[in-house]
Amino acid sequence: MKFKTGFWTKAVLLCMVGAIVASCGLPRSGPSKREIFAGSVQRDGDAFVIVVDDEVNRAAAVEPTLGFTREFVRATELGSDTISPGDTLGLTVWENVEDGLIVAPGQRAAILEELQVDGAGFIYVPYAGRVKAAGRTPDQVRRTITARLSDQTPDPQVQVRRLAGDGSTVSLVGAVAAQGVYPIERPTRTLSSMIARAGGITVLPEVAQVVIIRRNMRNHVWFKDIYDHPELDIALRGGDRILVEQDTRAYVALGATGAQTRVPFDSPTLSAIEAIAQVGGLNANVADPTGVFVFRNEPEDIARQVVGRRDLTGAQRMAYVLDLTRPNGMFMARDFAIRDGDTVYVTEAPIVTWNKTIAAITGSLSSVNTLSNLAGSGN
Repeated sequence: MKFKTGFWTKAVLLCMVGAIVASCGLPRSGPSKREIFAGSVQRDGDAFVIVVDDEVNRAAAVEPTLGFTREFVRATELGSDTISPGDTLGLTVWENVEDGLIVAPGQRAAILEELQVDGAGFIYVPYAGRVKAAGRTPDQVRRTITARLSDQTPDPQVQVRRLAGDGSTVSLVGAVAAQGVYPIERPTRTLSSMIARAGGITVLPEVAQVVIIRRNMRNHVWFKDIYDHPELDIALRGGDRILVEQDTRAYVALGATGAQTRVPFDSPTLSAIEAIAQVGGLNANVADPTGVFVFRNEPEDIARQVVGRRDLTGAQRMAYVLDLTRPNGMFMARDFAIRDGDTVYVTEAPIVTWNKTIAAITGSLSSVNTLSNLAGSGN
């Protein structure tokens, strides 16, 4: 009777162990390569599983292109003395008569300070009326005022000065050392010089973006491109709003990697090899180098090119698979571009699952023997 009890106890526990193993209840970091392929569209799933090759790399290599529109690039620099609405002018008038039109008796000249250019671009000068100033130089305004006063007083001498004003200014905010409103002056007529005037940027140049808002237009550019491509160091205009910010793109690393985390981009472009390296590479103890996946929702036009189908509508779920053991596998991974929001997932090697299964069985058998011995000692 004792023999039968021990036998049936072991049999029942072995069945329980088999059921646990069969139900894939072993701990692991995520789905296996086989399970991912089983969920592909090719097998009635809802995601396309695509093996990366040169053609796929060309179709999927969409990198962020930042730059200025033609209107921004072609804008010429403002002259250092160009007058704008909001500027303040100083006016001095000399007359060659005792009883002058503007000059007070006993005075040699009349000085009119702080003549502010109104929103329409005009100033008001006694006896000369409203004079257009915005978009003109002080010398051009001087000639206009002189011509108008000459009809009322002989040979007037006029001087026009552009004083400090708030017309030709730009605002700088974000990741700069000194945020504020700055005038467009001779040394600060271009984007790079204005950023330098604000003390430079406070984030790494590799991940810094510059946004310029001009009227109803909004343009982005990489900070480093301003210096690598001189044509992007554009001329500024009064009222420009400049924002310097850090790149907010990131991807998620999961599975058999050195770390499982959300990783920000550290450069304008990022390859699959670089993304893996950023998290410490593959975990040598568990990683399957034939099962490196990149998951993303691919826009319709790119998905059609990658899959080679014209009947796709809307964004498509894509699982790109990289086999690093192939002769050109490392090159494929080096050329595959990671994009914002991607999930980089590395599967576990099949041997790891096998080892876990054996460990579960052998550990469970030890428990079976222990329970059997306890059952036997109780009879």
